[in-house]
Amino acid sequence: MATAQITPDNDAVLAEVLVAAPPARVFEAITDPRQTAQWWGQKGMYRIIESQGDVRPGGKWSTRGRGDDGTEFTVHGEYLEIDPPRLLVHTWNPSFSKIRETVVRWELEPQEVHGLHQQGPHKVGTGTLVRIRHSGFAGNIEGVKSHSEGWKRVLGWMQAFVESGKTVDATTGVT
Repeated sequence: MATAQITPDNDAVLAEVLVAAPPARVFEAITDPRQTAQWWGQKGMYRIIESQGDVRPGGKWSTRGRGDDGTEFTVHGEYLEIDPPRLLVHTWNPSFSKIRETVVRWELEPQEVHGLHQQGPHKVGTGTLVRIRHSGFAGNIEGVKSHSEGWKRVLGWMQAFVESGKTVDATTGVT
C-alpha cells in the first residue's frame, strides 16, 4: 500500500510504495507514455487521454486528461535528471492547481523479495521500493495536501498495473 506524508515546512510530499517487480520494469511503466496512459487514472475519477515524453535531460513531457465530468486538464514539464532504472527527476506544471512549477523526484531502489518455505525464508525475486519527493510547494497548504493524496492514488495505480496488469478501466478505489 502506498503511503505519503507532508514535510513539516509544507514544501514537499514524500510518498513510497513497494512494487513486486524489478526497477527496470517500474522505470518503464513511469516513462513510457503508452503505458502511463494505461494506468494513470481511475474509472469514475479521471483518465489520461494523451501522453508524450522525450525521456532525456532537457526533454519535455506532457499529459492531457479528462475528468469523469468531462473537464479536461494538462500536466507538463521537463526532465532534469535521468539515471535508468534508478532515478527520474522532472518539473511538474498542472493546469488544475494554482501551484507554481514544482519538482518530482522518483527514486527506484531494488529490494529482495522473500517467500516462506519449509526451510525458512528465501529470495524469490527482486522488487522495487519507489520513493517520490514532490517539492516546491512553498507552504501552499492546499496544494501540498491535494498532491499528497494524489500521490498515494497514483502509486497504487502504478503498482496494480505493474504487478497485475490493471488498467484505468479495471481500477476502482485503489489507494
